[in-house]
Amino acid sequence: MQLNTIKPAAGSKHAKRRVGRGIGSGLGKTAGRGHKGQKSRAGGYHKVGFEGGQMPLQRRLPKRGFKSHLLKFNAEITLAQLDQLALSEVDLLALKQAGLVPQIAKVVKVIKSGELTRKVELKGIGATAGAKAVIEAAGGSLA
Repeated sequence: MQLNTIKPAAGSKHAKRRVGRGIGSGLGKTAGRGHKGQKSRAGGYHKVGFEGGQMPLQRRLPKRGFKSHLLKFNAEITLAQLDQLALSEVDLLALKQAGLVPQIAKVVKVIKSGELTRKVELKGIGATAGAKAVIEAAGGSLA
C-alpha cells in the first residue's frame, strides 16, 4: 500500500446536491422548495414553537413546579454504603475520597436503606430520623 493508492471506501463520498442548475437535474426552477409560501422564501423561517399565530403549546399550558439550582450540591448516602466504608469517623472529605459522593457535594445526608452493624461517628453529615435511630442503636453518634 502506498499513500498515492489510498482511496475512500466505496459509497462514502458522493457529490453535493446542486440545486437550481436546470430542468434536467430534477432540482431546477423552484430548487426543491415547492411553490410560494413562507418556506419557499429566502431569509428566515418561523421560530421554534411557532404555530402560525395560534397561542403556542408552551404558553397554553400552566406553569408548574420548581427545581432548585442548589440541588447539585446535595448528596445522599445509604446505611449499607456507610457499613461497607471501613471507617469509624466519617466526614465529607472521607466520603469524597471514597467516591461515594461527588466532589461538588456540600451537604450530605444519610438515609435509612440497608443495615448498619458497626459503630460509626458522623461529623458534619446529616441523617434522616430513621437513619439516626439505627446509627445510635449501633453505638454510633452524629456530631
